[in-house]
Amino acid sequence: MLYGIAAATASFLLAALLAALLRAPALSLALVDRRRRRPVPLSGGAAVALVTGLVAGVGDWTGVVPLGPAAGRLLLGALAAGALGLAADLWRLRRRWVVAGTAVAAACVVPYGETGPVAGVLAVGWITLVAAAFRGLDHADGVAGTVGVVTAFGVAACAVAELRDGLAVALLALAAALTGLLLHNWHPARIALGACGALFTGFLLAGAAVFTRAGHPPAGGAAVLFALTAPACLDVVLVLLSRRLAGRPVLRAGPDHLAHRLRRLGLTPQGAAVVVGAVSCGAVLTGVLVHTGRVGAPAVWWVAGAAAAAVAGLLRVRVYGPRHGAGAQGRVPGPARPRPTRGACRVPPEVADTPGGASSRGTIFPVRQARRAEEDQVSAPLRVRNG
Repeated sequence: MLYGIAAATASFLLAALLAALLRAPALSLALVDRRRRRPVPLSGGAAVALVTGLVAGVGDWTGVVPLGPAAGRLLLGALAAGALGLAADLWRLRRRWVVAGTAVAAACVVPYGETGPVAGVLAVGWITLVAAAFRGLDHADGVAGTVGVVTAFGVAACAVAELRDGLAVALLALAAALTGLLLHNWHPARIALGACGALFTGFLLAGAAVFTRAGHPPAGGAAVLFALTAPACLDVVLVLLSRRLAGRPVLRAGPDHLAHRLRRLGLTPQGAAVVVGAVSCGAVLTGVLVHTGRVGAPAVWWVAGAAAAAVAGLLRVRVYGPRHGAGAQGRVPGPARPRPTRGACRVPPEVADTPGGASSRGTIFPVRQARRAEEDQVSAPLRVRNG
């Protein structure tokens, strides 16, 4: 217990200090993201990953709180995912390669002996999905960090219930490091997680949740995993459905995430982060209670129902502008006018009716529209000959 408090305190201070120190190198390397026309460095994730790995590694090396082989592999896999995310931030790697690399790292850490082959493959997909979902949450100030802190405390409680003290200390270190980062990531953010921190955080949280539920019935395990990561799952489903319904490419980025829609409803950036954090707190608390046996697994249906209602309501929030090629009012231009047939008169009547009966031999030139007083001077229509 004392080492857990010391580890959390050290992680908080070190992450806050290291994030501030890494801000200038990130700006010099142009490792930034544009948020409302202001550059935000993406080096905060590197600080979180380094501090979490250092604190957990010191506890394992000194023997005070050993991680164990399985938790050690999980931490190494999370660090590998974070390194892949850092490469994506630096060189703009394609999303498919980032997802494939994360899946490979997840396949190397899943405990197949406890989960079984089928559940193990599903766990690999789950870890990859949650890691990618946390990357999507990082599009707004303070949202990914707030959800990560709440989820880390919940999964740590589940790990303590399963007597996995080393894993619980690593999760507490992660929660404290994210809290230290929030000192710089709260609106207006001076630093962000980036793909490095988002992939590291999502990978470690999802993998730790899989470890704590290994050996339990699959149905109850799936319910607890969903409750622990409900906000991230909600954001993924919301984005995929809205892009498919709008006919947009699924991998095309846009302001259609959960926090963006809350901002469209009138919330401030701080208010959106608080609302998402409150939703995460309720869902994580439900997952912890189901895991410890305080409530039954059907309680997760309330979380699923609330998530479905939120998706249905937030889909009605308009986040996309008019499609490319539409008019200024969002209307698609009508069909082109039919071309005149050969031999027909190419001169419109209002152009041909010129004083003196002059003809332009089929050429069209701009003519000012006649006023009412000028029309009254014409007593009879003039006849135009086709050349």
